[in-house]
Amino acid sequence: MRFFRILSAAGEAAFARELMVGVGLFSIAVAGVFMARQRDYKRLLAYSSVEHMGILVLGVGVGGNAVFGSLLHLVNNGLTKGVLFLSVANIHRAFASKTVEGTTGAMRLVPVSGALFLLGFFAITGSPPFGPFVSEFTILSAAVSGGRYVVVGLFLLLLVIVFMGMGATVLAVVQGTPAGIDKARVRSPETFLTVAPAVAFLVLVLGLGLYLPPPLESVIRHAAAFEVTR
Repeated sequence: MRFFRILSAAGEAAFARELMVGVGLFSIAVAGVFMARQRDYKRLLAYSSVEHMGILVLGVGVGGNAVFGSLLHLVNNGLTKGVLFLSVANIHRAFASKTVEGTTGAMRLVPVSGALFLLGFFAITGSPPFGPFVSEFTILSAAVSGGRYVVVGLFLLLLVIVFMGMGATVLAVVQGTPAGIDKARVRSPETFLTVAPAVAFLVLVLGLGLYLPPPLESVIRHAAAFEVTR
């Protein structure tokens, strides 16, 4: 956004927007490529962050209400990553492995963390009724309103690719029967303190998908208006 402000002050706002749209789509595409057949589920989350930074830049590039969508997505992505990182940490401790080959059947060994990882996957890929769906839909709606149909088509295509690539890894982790279940259970049992923070983040992500508190909406809209008009 600072980059955009500088070029806008130099009279190159249109150039900056097109560049940011291109870079945003490229970032999502790169993440989608590396998420496909990804066997390291912690690395998967890193590439997911690359994808969502691309979404943020894309929204700023589209402009208008998409800037509001990007700033809202910044909040949604941060909260959803809290669900994913904390649940994955529990799974990693239980299995002592961060690969799909060494981790299977998480929902049997650590059922709450496995369920949180699965729900976090649906949230981070923009599935309703979670918060990221609202912010991504806001960006898409602004692009449609601006007649950016090619951008809309590419964005939707890349989101499908990311969903499929990420889903294959997540399902491989949470499904199946874990090997050495007794040993792993002794190594890292689930407790209230290890799952409660992730549950709290998930509640917030779900809440923002159903209701956007007026104070938060006001702050984000003021920030978006400042970015667009100054």
